[in-house]
Amino acid sequence: MEPNENLSIDARICVVRGVSVMLDFHLASLYGVTAGALNQAVRRNRNRFPADFLFQLTNQEVARLKSQSVISSLGGGHGGRRHRNWAFTEQGVAMLSSVLRSEAAVRMNIAIMRAFVRLRRAAIVSGQVMALVEDLSKRVDVHDAVITDIVESIRRMVEGPEDYRSRPIGFTADIDPKPM
Repeated sequence: MEPNENLSIDARICVVRGVSVMLDFHLASLYGVTAGALNQAVRRNRNRFPADFLFQLTNQEVARLKSQSVISSLGGGHGGRRHRNWAFTEQGVAMLSSVLRSEAAVRMNIAIMRAFVRLRRAAIVSGQVMALVEDLSKRVDVHDAVITDIVESIRRMVEGPEDYRSRPIGFTADIDPKPM
């Protein structure tokens, strides 16, 4: 597998219905078969692909993926499609190795499984980073309040008490002299 192939595989994993999936035509291109041949192999072995392994996209999902440039304007097809795309979850992709039995398919399947693992690890790290940022934000908010209190206290100390600010400092001629 070439180094750029990881990027190619990673870029083809998308999130639909809150699940990381790969679309049938992306998988077909990676396996070096047509989408029709891949889908036919799946249809012949449909009992191996329950709903949590494979599902068909709705028209709205196809439209959203087209707007995100995940699917070309031809629906990911090469010459158009009669049916909506199929989305394979990580388990569905793993099951494809038992349906597509070529050595190239097995090697590609291993690479795809590694891509799913990288994506899962990245999501975990991202979640941990976001938790740290949130914690840091809370700490900064607390420190901001403390610093504001300190600055206000220093300001009051420099200005002195209220009753001293209204009296003049030093000798003044307008104060009545004391009788002797």
